[in-house]
Amino acid sequence: MTDSTVYPIGTPGQKWTDADKAQWLAQVTIKRSYQDEVVSKLIPLASEFEQVQYGALSYDADKYPLFGFKSPNWDSNKKTILVTGGVHGYETSGVHGAIQFLATKAKLYSQYFNIAVAPCVSPWGYETINRWNPRAIDPNRSFYANSPAEESAALMAFVATLGEVYAHIDLHETTDTDELEFRPLLSARDGVEYEKGIIPDGFYLVGDSDNPTPEFQKAIIDRVAKVTHIAPDDNGQLIEVPIEQFGVINYPVKKLSLCAGITVNHFNTTTEVYPDSPHVTTQQCNDAQVAAITGGLDYIVDYLQG
Repeated sequence: MTDSTVYPIGTPGQKWTDADKAQWLAQVTIKRSYQDEVVSKLIPLASEFEQVQYGALSYDADKYPLFGFKSPNWDSNKKTILVTGGVHGYETSGVHGAIQFLATKAKLYSQYFNIAVAPCVSPWGYETINRWNPRAIDPNRSFYANSPAEESAALMAFVATLGEVYAHIDLHETTDTDELEFRPLLSARDGVEYEKGIIPDGFYLVGDSDNPTPEFQKAIIDRVAKVTHIAPDDNGQLIEVPIEQFGVINYPVKKLSLCAGITVNHFNTTTEVYPDSPHVTTQQCNDAQVAAITGGLDYIVDYLQG
């Protein structure tokens, strides 16, 4: 269905100019604190894990340092697991789920794996509750060489230091604001007509169409179902993409330059928590992200031992 609403920035049918992007940026405001809400929770973790500052955003290097954490006693004989959160900074449980995993579960799994976690890839996006960076670029479409998004470029440089990554779990949310704000904004930026979509009511996964790993995806869905509801089938689709299996759709993650495609891995998935449901709490959303990680890791432990 086509929504006739015209976004208030730009000229309909024309891509944004630099002036349009500047107008958009001028009306963006800080709504919460990366330092107070994220960095303060990371400080205690430095005693349990190797903390790596892998960069800082040029928008304000002091305010927006970029942190990764690695399990201690890194062992080249172990498989390496990568967890990323906050690629879209506004997707809150992606950030706090990653932190909760570090604080409660990562040490346990380090007996099996090398664990690397980047909890908040886009701290400016976290503070402004935004999908883009200040240059109107989506970091999660920018994971390629010479990336125009410094958030993406910095993460790729950090990941390159880890060696071979066996599995990658990227933590996201699908929110009501995707349709209320961000997709209309994207259509305006790109000079195309906005067509209204549907937000799934519940958790789902985005697998890799080039490496779908259905049993791995199912293990995650089964674990998360104990915490929150899984998005129901919408005439065989979720977000207008055909369902591959219950709660799972697949994307060509490398072709789309998504975060989940930045390594050559055996297993990868992208979580999509639905925080706007009246049936979930903020804590349940964080718990769902942790359940997704642990469900995937338990599957891999059994897979490697079997």
